[in-house]
Amino acid sequence: MDIIIGIILILSFVGMVIYCIKGYNLMVGFIIMATIWTVLPIIGNLLNPNAAFAGMSVNEMLISVYQTGPERYGPSLMNIFLGAFFGRILLETGIAATIIRKSVELGGDNLAIILLVINLITGLIFTSMTGGGSVIAIAMIILPILFSIGVPKVIAFFSFSGSVAAGIFLNPINFGQYQAFFGNAVGGPEYTYNDYLPFGLLAFVIMLAIVSIASMIYLKMGNLTYSWAATKSAEVKDAPSISLITPFIPVVGVVAFQLPVILCFVLASIYGLAICGRLNNGFREACRTISYLFTEGVKDMSSLVAFWITLAMFNQSAAFAAPYFQTIIGGIIPTSPLILCIIFGILAPLTWFKGPLSLIGSGAALLAVVINTTGYPTTFLYPLFAAVLIGMAHFDITISWNAWGLGFNRINTVSYMKVALIPGTVIALILEICNFLMNNPL
Repeated sequence: MDIIIGIILILSFVGMVIYCIKGYNLMVGFIIMATIWTVLPIIGNLLNPNAAFAGMSVNEMLISVYQTGPERYGPSLMNIFLGAFFGRILLETGIAATIIRKSVELGGDNLAIILLVINLITGLIFTSMTGGGSVIAIAMIILPILFSIGVPKVIAFFSFSGSVAAGIFLNPINFGQYQAFFGNAVGGPEYTYNDYLPFGLLAFVIMLAIVSIASMIYLKMGNLTYSWAATKSAEVKDAPSISLITPFIPVVGVVAFQLPVILCFVLASIYGLAICGRLNNGFREACRTISYLFTEGVKDMSSLVAFWITLAMFNQSAAFAAPYFQTIIGGIIPTSPLILCIIFGILAPLTWFKGPLSLIGSGAALLAVVINTTGYPTTFLYPLFAAVLIGMAHFDITISWNAWGLGFNRINTVSYMKVALIPGTVIALILEICNFLMNNPL
């Protein structure tokens, strides 16, 4: 019976991958999968009791998936809302746009320097900004600049999306989101952002370096036609220079002073608004401004919140499906940390289309199987999955902002995938080796 249920679950897993590839609604897909992966183990346990569910009633299993799972994301959702609010402030005050314009000025007429500086600034900005709305808003500033200086659209978008992903390696909001997947992993004390930071810093540098080098190689391979130098529009007003440190305040607060993430976003938000004069029109107007920006930020993230709630159900149901997956494929999961890292790096493209290596997709079940098979701590497992989830999966054309960028800028998706495939795999493989060297659990 366990084998039959395991086969059915694997077939549903394949069906989910096909569902993702076809571009259907992921929120609905995760609800369906969570139900399948909960009901089948319940039936299997009633017919042939499984030791993994000893002492659990049917009602308790249902509560675990449909109630406890989403509730575990409560703290992460608060961080997401504050991060979205902060991102809206950076956009509305012109701080983000000013940083980008000034970084372009530093490059002068040198295309390579402009591209390198923009990549670095984009990465730094997204160490604190988050959400599809923020990515699209920054893309609307950066991409026209890159297009205007002669960078082919597909290379410009690859460079931009890779730089965003580099910043996400250090973004405390994204860390909190992904960390929630590892609630069933072993390893003793809670795995904190500061525990992860050394790997995150290294990943940030490696990804920026490889994306920039790959972009320059692609540029050398093509014949560029320069249109005009990137210039600052006369009618655009820059934010005050002293406000330009605003995007970096949250990360510094968390890392250097170990302050709570939400407090750091609140302090940085007040600082940015005050320096840019958005709090100078009296207390009532300041309250209206803060309320409006928070509301707009939450709107930016509303679809993502719904996605994360259903994903939490799917992730929780994966724990019930895992024993049956274990029966079928548990024997083929390598237990050697080095081999596991090498396989993840080489197979990194399987994160695309929400594939089996992507936690933001069908990879939650694989995580459950890896946890049950290896028993490795989160200190090793989190970087193992993050290396491919961020280093490769953020080039996935099914990600909301990538889908928008390719369509809005009329970039051929196949050309983009060809450009991103090799650098993304190289990034993932290097980071996996670094994870083994830094976090080998044996």
